[in-house]
Amino acid sequence: MLEFKKVVTPEEIQGTSDLAREIWNQHFICILSQDQIDYMVDKFQSAEAISKQISEEGYEYYNFVLDGEKIGYFGICEKPDNTLFLSKLYIKKSFRRKGYARQAFEFIKEKGRKNGNTMIWLTVNIHNNAISVYEKLGMKIIRSEITEIGHGYVMDDHIFGYEL
Repeated sequence: MLEFKKVVTPEEIQGTSDLAREIWNQHFICILSQDQIDYMVDKFQSAEAISKQISEEGYEYYNFVLDGEKIGYFGICEKPDNTLFLSKLYIKKSFRRKGYARQAFEFIKEKGRKNGNTMIWLTVNIHNNAISVYEKLGMKIIRSEITEIGHGYVMDDHIFGYEL
């Protein structure tokens, strides 16, 4: 049975960071250079970065746990405009296409509704094949943007939204 376990302890944060490195290297290698993957994981998904996001920026992280095994994770954050930012949603390659992203999105929608949020939104690389997943979940492109992230790299993203 799939569960969504909130990431709280330093050990859970480190485990989520390790999982991020594994999944990002499985998924983004056909879209981004290895150097950019390493840079982005270190900048946004290191244990230090996740700890700071949780303690200072209001993020919540959850692990997908299937029969005791961590198979993915997601991060969410309420924004001042009453929206819920879906910062990350990643699943190990061997567990994709099994409906787990849909289950996570239902969990996230329920949290958003309980919080009184008006929309769930996220950024997706314009070349990411996960775009089709978000579209199947009922999300729509709101706009596109290019954001400089340092080290000479940019994120070239679509911003998707789902109205609650």
